[in-house]
Amino acid sequence: MTALGVVFRPQFPPERLLSAARAAESAGLEELWLWEDCFLESGIASAAAALAATGTVRVGVGLLPVPLRNVALASMEAATLYRLFPERVVLAVGHGVQDWMGQVGARAASPLTLLREHLDAMRALLRGERVTMSGRYVSLDGVALDWPPPAAPPLFTGATGPRTLRLAGEAADGTVLTAGTTPDGVRRARRLVDEGRAAAGRTDRHLITVYLHTATGHGAAERLAPELEREGDTAPGASAAGDAATVAAAVRMLAAAGADSVILQTTPDEPDLEGFIRFTAQEVAPLVP
Repeated sequence: MTALGVVFRPQFPPERLLSAARAAESAGLEELWLWEDCFLESGIASAAAALAATGTVRVGVGLLPVPLRNVALASMEAATLYRLFPERVVLAVGHGVQDWMGQVGARAASPLTLLREHLDAMRALLRGERVTMSGRYVSLDGVALDWPPPAAPPLFTGATGPRTLRLAGEAADGTVLTAGTTPDGVRRARRLVDEGRAAAGRTDRHLITVYLHTATGHGAAERLAPELEREGDTAPGASAAGDAATVAAAVRMLAAAGADSVILQTTPDEPDLEGFIRFTAQEVAPLVP
C-alpha cells in the first residue's frame, strides 16, 4: 500500500503552516512533509509545531543538512519529537545543497564521509547506545541520550547519486528521492539501495519516499512548466498536471516502480494550498491502492 502526502514548501511563510497541517488532518491526509532549506524555515521547529497542531497525520522532514547540525544535538531533537509524537515523525538527513553549506562555512571536503559518520552515530544514539567515535567529522566521547525513543525509529537519508544511494542502503533505514525522479529513476534507486543493503548484510525493510511535481486546477500545466524547466525535470513521469485521475496515474507508476510513499510537491506559487491538500486526500487517494 502506497502512502500519499503533500509538501509544505518553505517558500510559504511559516505562519501558514498550522492552517496547512490542520487541513491535512481534517482531510485525512496520511503525510505532511517539510523541508529545511537555507535560508527559509527550520525543519525541527516546523515539525514540532505541525505535530502539536494535529493528532494523526505523520510529519516528515526531508531533509536536515548534516553539515549544519552537530549529531548529538540532531539526535536530542529527534528523540524529543519521537517521544512526544510516537509513530508520527519521519526524519531524513542528507548532504544539503553544497553552495548553501559553503555560504555558512560548513561545506565538507567529503560530504559522503560526513553523511556516513552522521548516520552511524545518530542511529546508534537513537537506539539508546553510548557512543564513542573519532571520525573525520563526527567526534563523540561516551555520549548517550538520557531520553532515547522507547524503540529505535527509522532514520532516512536523501540521496540522488549512486554512491549516496548505496550508502543509504548500508547506513539508513529509508531514502528520500527528489521531485523529478521518474519511475525508471525509482527502479534505479531501489537497485542501488539494495546493492548497499547486500554489502552491509542488511535484510530489514528499506522504505523509499519520492516527491512528485504536481499541479491541478485551472492552468495547472502552465503553472508547473517554469519549475520543471528550471529544475530540468521535463522527462515523462517526472511530474503530473491535471485532474485527480491524471495525478493518481502518475502516483501509481511511481508506486509500481518501488516507491512506498509518494509526496505531491506543489509549485511555490500554489494559489490554494489547503484546497490542494483536500484534493490530494479526498480525490487522489481513493484512486491509489
